[in-house]
Amino acid sequence: MLDFFTIFSKGGLVLWCFQGVSDSCTGPVNALIRSVLLQERGGNNSFTHEALTLKYKLDNQFELVFVVGFQKILTLTYVDKLIDDVHRLFRDKYRTEIQQQSALSLLNGTFDFQNDFLRLLREAEESSKIRAPTTMKKFEDSEKAKKPVRSMIETRGEKPKEKSKNSKKKGAKKESSDGPLATGKAVPAEKSGLPAGPENGVELSKEELIRRKREEFIQKHGRGLEKSSKSTKSDAPKEKGKKAPRVWALGGCANKEVLDYSAPTTNGAPDAAPPEDINLIRGTGPGGQLQDLDCSSSDDEETAQNATKPSATKGTLGGMFGMLKGLVGSKSLSREDMESVLDKMRDHLIAKNVAADIAVQLCESVANKLEGKVMGTFSTVTSTVKQALQESLVQILQPQRRVDMLRDIMDAQRHQRPYVVTFCGVNGVGKSTNLAKISFWLLENGFSVLIAACDTFRAGAVEQLRTHTRRLSALHPPEKHAGRTMVQLFEKGYGKDAAGIAMEAIAFARNQGFDVVLVDTAGRMQDNAPLMTALAKLITVNTPDLVLFVGEALVGNEAVDQLVKFNRALADHSMAQTPRLIDGIVLTKFDTIDDKVGAAISMTYITSKPIVFVGTGQTYCDLRSLNAKAVVAALMKA
Repeated sequence: MLDFFTIFSKGGLVLWCFQGVSDSCTGPVNALIRSVLLQERGGNNSFTHEALTLKYKLDNQFELVFVVGFQKILTLTYVDKLIDDVHRLFRDKYRTEIQQQSALSLLNGTFDFQNDFLRLLREAEESSKIRAPTTMKKFEDSEKAKKPVRSMIETRGEKPKEKSKNSKKKGAKKESSDGPLATGKAVPAEKSGLPAGPENGVELSKEELIRRKREEFIQKHGRGLEKSSKSTKSDAPKEKGKKAPRVWALGGCANKEVLDYSAPTTNGAPDAAPPEDINLIRGTGPGGQLQDLDCSSSDDEETAQNATKPSATKGTLGGMFGMLKGLVGSKSLSREDMESVLDKMRDHLIAKNVAADIAVQLCESVANKLEGKVMGTFSTVTSTVKQALQESLVQILQPQRRVDMLRDIMDAQRHQRPYVVTFCGVNGVGKSTNLAKISFWLLENGFSVLIAACDTFRAGAVEQLRTHTRRLSALHPPEKHAGRTMVQLFEKGYGKDAAGIAMEAIAFARNQGFDVVLVDTAGRMQDNAPLMTALAKLITVNTPDLVLFVGEALVGNEAVDQLVKFNRALADHSMAQTPRLIDGIVLTKFDTIDDKVGAAISMTYITSKPIVFVGTGQTYCDLRSLNAKAVVAALMKA
């Protein structure tokens, strides 16, 4: 049973609607428009909203959308056929009214489609019931019936053919050394006139074979004992004198006192900065203002210069034929026209580090968007598909929610509470380093920061944050801020409960008047259930304002697996009724990938969450905001 079926234009005018139940279809259809149609995610024609499954079809020629909704627990096999039939009949019946392309004509038009729809629905339901029942397979049609009876009879003592073949291969060396086993009666040695043995072609009896093998075993075993006794004698003098450890000339000393970095420090008392170049650690550039990401390289300038040079080899006729090649000429695009271009685009996206599944869905979305669309006279298929793909990629990199941390922090200040940010991700992606970069950015904007060391698992994690806190304190000493401590580390050592440390850090920040609390968590693989449970507990108990997933730009298909499993694990292991999932993404190591920027597309497409920060280096100023157009330009560059 269908819940609803609606037809509306891409401008938002509802032309006709069928209600199968009393509930309104406005909410599910609006969710479909926001999450799929506006976000360029039309690769799959199915969408799930709460308890409903929505299937839709786009008519790009007349700018129409056909949507059907039904309960997702139902398996309705006739829905696809029904949408195609309704689309075909509605377009042919009201072609004149739709072709006028004016909102007033659509509003004044009368689309009396109720009887036609009920007829098509009845025919679709009956066609699904008329299907012939599947008949059981007879024995005569099976593979077993084709085998002869003799091949299925096994006599006692005989081995199957497959096993005998394998045994022949395995025992080839044994037969060559020991000779064939006696299968019949043994020939006596006296009658043959030759000494008994396999080398003379005389088969031995079972008792003689056992006796000979026993003698060979004793001989081999005796030789082994002699060798082992010799080796023990030769190794004996070496054990008496122990080798002294080598001392290298420039290796430094390895005393326990020198290597001990575990001197206790109290919260709020950062260590004094050692003599190091603070400007080198800070980096160049304005720290308080995030610059846009620049994906251009030196190769782009060279190619641009080469493109401006006129080619003397090309003639006038060649340029004219090249311009006219591939023109569509005022006709509607079909799948066959776009197939070769989309295949090249898909391979290009995968080569740029976009996940394979997402590249397929992007090309399918572009095909659905352009199918049936009428092109201009001087438009090529390649340029049209490329432009549509660029628009889709820019739309994907600008998701529904935009994260503005500075605005949210000032809003938290008005309510006299700290703004809490939790960092999570897999091992080795740069969570602590980028946490320090974000801390420096916040300090440059005048906000005080408390860093909570909740990575109680990795050795050296607390010492790393302690070093960052010391350097940040040297860059922003209390003397520059009227004696106020701007950055501080909250630590409780190793092996403690991370959720409890975060709770104490938030309470400490509220009492001491800190503006922001940055919670560093341990790196964990997405398949590690105990650590994912601990992360879900930390997020559920402390309810941070922002949960940032830190991922590196080097990954391809792994990015999809990480984000999907992280969100799934947070939802499964959460104790709340509405679990808290990832709110944004921090993309690190962006300076190591040149123009292979596909990980940004993969992460944003799979989560529908924005990329808040991009890490581009090792200094504190190497933090950027995402520039969607620059990323898409680098992605589409040949």
